[in-house]
Amino acid sequence: MLKYSNIAIIASFFGLWIDSFLSQDLQIYVGFLLIFSFGILHGANDLSLIKNINSQNKAASFWKILIYYVCIVLSGAALFYILPSIALLLFIIVSGYHFGEQHWNTKVQKTPSVSKALFETSYGMLLLFMLFEFHLSQVQLIILDITGTKVPTLLIQNLFFLLLFSTIGLGLFLYFKYKANKESILIELFYLVVFAILFKVSSLIWGFALYFIFWHSIPSIIDQLKFLYGQASVKTFKQYFLSAALYWVISLIGITLLYFLFRDLKLFDALFFSFLASITFPHVLVIEKMFRKEK
Repeated sequence: MLKYSNIAIIASFFGLWIDSFLSQDLQIYVGFLLIFSFGILHGANDLSLIKNINSQNKAASFWKILIYYVCIVLSGAALFYILPSIALLLFIIVSGYHFGEQHWNTKVQKTPSVSKALFETSYGMLLLFMLFEFHLSQVQLIILDITGTKVPTLLIQNLFFLLLFSTIGLGLFLYFKYKANKESILIELFYLVVFAILFKVSSLIWGFALYFIFWHSIPSIIDQLKFLYGQASVKTFKQYFLSAALYWVISLIGITLLYFLFRDLKLFDALFFSFLASITFPHVLVIEKMFRKEK
């Protein structure tokens, strides 16, 4: 039976092959369709995870954390409205940590939490800036729409190389200081090459969608299935889907309303990223708590 990582590699290169048959507009539509399917779904079951994480005092803890969850969502949306530049920077850092944590959580377990968090954040942000580096002009336009500021090309390029060297340096530190798994490090280095090819050859949305679905969202769902139900199977995925369906549909309705209300305005980009960031911030906290409880 194929390991999931091998399936992800095959799916990624199959996606690149499909890329040659799709127009630029169709890539955007299909890319967003992927993001809105498994991408949104993987974060729609946070409340079930909260119930499981706080199993000792379900009623009180659940409602308390639910209020915190909603407050974080609203605070994220407000921050994007009031201070979009700071909100976008936080979104990139938090998303970078979240991506890195998904890749490395089971591979650097015996290291101190601070060193682990720094490495995971650096690795995840490296992935994002690798994508930015290969699609500089598009990324600069999106940032301009959100913040009203044009980010210099040199700044993005310098941050990319800074993250590259910091990831390598922190990886070597963890390996020699804490004897992190050598095989895992070599495999992840190979994956970085795969991601570089993926981001370089494909368009911005298509490349991100392929990474986000096959390398982040589906692996995250598998981890959540194991945490909630003890195993990842078709049966447990059906349970997961039914549990997440309502929140998933609400998220899709929210995004759809934003699109039809603001699709002809530059404001849509800001609102869209505000929405994604708002639901990302609490999701990252929930997943971090899930991984911590598993240990």
